[in-house]
Amino acid sequence: MANDIAPDVYAMRHSCAHLMAAAVRELYPEAKFGVGPPTTTGFYYDIDLPEPLKLEDLQKIEQAMRKLRKKKLRFDRRELPIEDAIGFMREHHQDYKVELLELLRDRGTTAIAKETGDDTAVDGEASGVDSVSFYTTGNFVDLCRGPHVENTGQCGEFKLINIAGAYWRGNSDGPQLQRIYGLCFPTKEELEHCIWQMEQAKLRDHRKIGRELKLYRFSPEVGAGLPLWLPRGTALRDELEFLAQKEERRDGYLRVVTPHITKQELYYRSRHLPYYAEDMYKPFEIDGEHFYLRPMNCPHHHQVYLAEKHSYRDLPVRLSEYGQVYRYEASGALSGLMRVRGFCQNDAHLYCRYDQAKDEFLKVMRLHARYYDLFGIKDYYMRLSLPDLDKLDKYVDEPEKWLAALEIIREAMIESGYPYKEVEGEAAFYGPKVDFMIKSVIGTEYAISTNQLDFLATQTFDLTYIGEDGKEHPVYVIHRAPLGSHERFVAFLIEHYAGNFPTWLAPVQAMVVPIADRHNDYAAEVRSLLFDADVPTGTGGLRVEVDTSTERMQKKIRNAQLEKIPYILVVGDKEAETRTVAVRLRNGTDLGAMPIADVIARIRDEVMNRRDIVPTADEAVAAPEAPVQVH
Repeated sequence: MANDIAPDVYAMRHSCAHLMAAAVRELYPEAKFGVGPPTTTGFYYDIDLPEPLKLEDLQKIEQAMRKLRKKKLRFDRRELPIEDAIGFMREHHQDYKVELLELLRDRGTTAIAKETGDDTAVDGEASGVDSVSFYTTGNFVDLCRGPHVENTGQCGEFKLINIAGAYWRGNSDGPQLQRIYGLCFPTKEELEHCIWQMEQAKLRDHRKIGRELKLYRFSPEVGAGLPLWLPRGTALRDELEFLAQKEERRDGYLRVVTPHITKQELYYRSRHLPYYAEDMYKPFEIDGEHFYLRPMNCPHHHQVYLAEKHSYRDLPVRLSEYGQVYRYEASGALSGLMRVRGFCQNDAHLYCRYDQAKDEFLKVMRLHARYYDLFGIKDYYMRLSLPDLDKLDKYVDEPEKWLAALEIIREAMIESGYPYKEVEGEAAFYGPKVDFMIKSVIGTEYAISTNQLDFLATQTFDLTYIGEDGKEHPVYVIHRAPLGSHERFVAFLIEHYAGNFPTWLAPVQAMVVPIADRHNDYAAEVRSLLFDADVPTGTGGLRVEVDTSTERMQKKIRNAQLEKIPYILVVGDKEAETRTVAVRLRNGTDLGAMPIADVIARIRDEVMNRRDIVPTADEAVAAPEAPVQVH
């Protein structure tokens, strides 16, 4: 569950979970324990207690933990045959541990990890185990493989933060335990920084800010997971697409547009129906033929490629589209813009020769890096998802082609110099994939885009080119989407900027505030001058609005600040007479009176150069002076 944690931190957090369980055991002797693994920020433990815990109870448990930490109790290990272990836990009325031990005996560690999400129980084989280890901490004895720190004094800095319900073994028909969450870090500074990040996460929740800034909404009459983009949210989307169009033109992409629906036969040919059917919507019938809402754009792009013959001189061909797709998600998995059922992808497919594949994949990675630099995203890495070649029922049964594709991708990743990790069993059914994992300024990690090398499409769609020898040769296909989906990327940006979008990206870049009704005509003139300025944007001109409401001037200014509009331009008698505007920034800075031409030049510079890529210290809630990298 927490494979990316440094071994020493893993052992510390694992030990802290035992420390908490030992404290609970002292306070609630009748407690029964489920599982308690480390996490990326601490740990949790699922516990069956005679009464529901309240948040204030966490302080009591935490105090007991601190007392046990001071005692420097050892984590003593011993090993028992599996049947003796079952008898021992049954004698101590630990029903859940008995169940785990029986599961271990009969089905092995793989079953425990799959059904509980905890891989810390024991070492052993998938077919079952003969003996298990236990660790004793004070009066608490737990089934556990380790590792642990030497004693409770080495459990680091911790804080209990939340209680939630958790069904035992993920079964909603089974008992519900109480899950106690805790944070744990080696130093107080790291713990405080994580707490700050969690507080910021609440303030920056994209669902909350999205409502406040009127970016999007969901309607039960339209359907769950199908976002409606409001005018300001649409402006933000348009600006992102405008950016992508420019960057993709720079890299030689050709834009296409394809339909939202497709005949059933195309998805059998692409093998989406055999391998991806559970994520697709049910078909509907037109003129006796079955059609599907498209979950992917690739089969359509292959048809575009097939519109004409290509020689080796034509390659690579790079086709891009902002394509709307639809995928089924269970209702419980839907979460704001992060997980939806209909979304628009920054999609493209590259058709190249084998000798071009590595360089093309490398260019795709560098395009990602350009975007991330622009948005001020500093913390990112690539995750290479490998196939489990022992389970080829999930993947195309072409081991040699898998290995060749992996070699190309690995070479490109190494040459890029960007950090990467490898994970097994998460590849697409038609080829290995690379996910770009990025972190917002408050440390939340997102899988934001997927890039794949596809060796299957060339044979299923007969995608070829004419070589120098005059014969047909298969192309390699690269799938890529650097900005992922608009929905997910906008959700990330909302959190990253806390809604304080840089001027070039802001849905409204300037709000003109007339002091009284008699100033409305001049305010409208100012708006027209800014809109007509030679500033190319995704919406055709600077995004400027006029507040003609009956509110007092100070209330209008305050409203614009709450809407996080970068520039607030106040106009009254003096400004109309001198052809100026009184300029305020959303962070409260008063720049005084400025000629309209100077305001246009200032905003134009920010928009054209996209230079205010991160919120200023005044605009964002300040972080601790020396943020510590969270492990």
